Amino acid sequence: MTNKTPKNKPTAQGDAITPTKPATSKKVATIGLMAFVVMNITTIVSLRGLPAMAEYGLTSIFYYVFAALVFLVPVALVAAELASAYPQQGGVFRWVGEAFGPRWGFAAIYYQWQAIVIYFPTVLVFAAAALAYIWWPQSFDQALAENKIYTIVVLLVVYWAVTFISFRGIGASARLSFFGGMFGTIVPGAILILLAIVYVATGNPVQLDLQTSFLPDFSHVKNMVLAASVFLFFAGMEMQAVHVKELKNPSRDYPLSVLIATIAVVALFIAGTLAVGTVVNTADISLNQSLLIAYRSLWSAFGVPWLGNIMAAMVAFGVLGQVSVIVAGPSTGILAVGKSGYLPPSLQKTNKNGVPVIILLVQGGVVTLLCIAFTILPSVQSAQQLLSQMATIIYLLMYLIMFVAAIRLRYTQPNKVRPFKIPGGMVGMWSISIVGLSGALLATAFSFIPPAQISTGSPITYILILCIGTACFALMPFLIYHFHKPSWKATDSDFEPFGLP
Repeated sequence: MTNKTPKNKPTAQGDAITPTKPATSKKVATIGLMAFVVMNITTIVSLRGLPAMAEYGLTSIFYYVFAALVFLVPVALVAAELASAYPQQGGVFRWVGEAFGPRWGFAAIYYQWQAIVIYFPTVLVFAAAALAYIWWPQSFDQALAENKIYTIVVLLVVYWAVTFISFRGIGASARLSFFGGMFGTIVPGAILILLAIVYVATGNPVQLDLQTSFLPDFSHVKNMVLAASVFLFFAGMEMQAVHVKELKNPSRDYPLSVLIATIAVVALFIAGTLAVGTVVNTADISLNQSLLIAYRSLWSAFGVPWLGNIMAAMVAFGVLGQVSVIVAGPSTGILAVGKSGYLPPSLQKTNKNGVPVIILLVQGGVVTLLCIAFTILPSVQSAQQLLSQMATIIYLLMYLIMFVAAIRLRYTQPNKVRPFKIPGGMVGMWSISIVGLSGALLATAFSFIPPAQISTGSPITYILILCIGTACFALMPFLIYHFHKPSWKATDSDFEPFGLP
């Protein structure tokens, strides 16, 4: 999973958004092509997952390109059509609900929210490692980052601190997210790639095995398990699809922006991954430390190793910015759906800033309980891997439902106005959706297999935890829906009904 940007986040692309006057007196924001490209890039790109893919060396290029073609592009195109046809409040709840009714619509948005909640600990484990690497020497930093007690304490302190900041409203979260994204992701990412280029150009030893094949060894399934997580790196493109109607020319600008953003995202991920592999031996790759080791090694090659500590602090700040926006963002969507009658009134309460405090507290409780994984599994790294795989599975469930819903809506509502429509008629829709479904199903299957590169303890225990956790999370929205009551609908709910023209 990667950086998420809220719709009202103050970002640099704001300069490219100019107001235009329609027939009404209200101003409608028009988003330029390159502005939308930047929005999509900042939604997806994150540095946290680079070490996981550095495990594969040059083969990582294949995984990035493959996941982009069979997952990122189909998700972007399908989400764009659904968002343009159903711009009303609700997002994926609206899209799936129009196709299969509110039961499945609620399940879809619940899976989206739940996957992000599970994703929190994996992000914060990386933040804990980054904070550990601001000290000296590296042996102390490494030991601290691998300590379970330290990791759990930092995880919970940081998460709850960000949660309480979120109580102040989306404005506070957006500001932290903007500065965190700029100075904790974009700038450090550019520095990483530039340093690696200079490092290689000046004749320093390269750890990356240049003899590895571009194509993976398909005979060893376990070696491809970590690559399934690349699908989570590319998740979230549907979040920006809600802006498709604000583009000047949706039919032209949306697919073009997706193409540009996809190429840029894949290029950034590949360059960053190879940069890590350049200075960190594949056998020594650590999911939550190798990026920080790479920074320190690169700066050490130029005689200024202490700059590696500064990069660790910047990366930690970037994680805080990322977490700040995804703490509040998904819960806001759940609140809107809940107020329409799908959550008990006790979960619909907000503070004076309109923040769903109770939902955030429940969300925090789930995150806290997930820390149990750190005491069950043999290492911090194995716990991070398990939670990452579970988040991937739950998120992919939502995408599977979304693809099927898009196909069904072409048949049940053929006359619905779609400002952006996947070209090629039904053949185009079926082709894009089947490619997306196949990619998501493949990644889901791989996610249940213990990885060969990481010690996760007993394979049976690992698979059992994944199966039980997935089953519980998958059934939860249907249980909530089964017991929901019409009286739960809030009097101030402005959620539109399904079936609007």
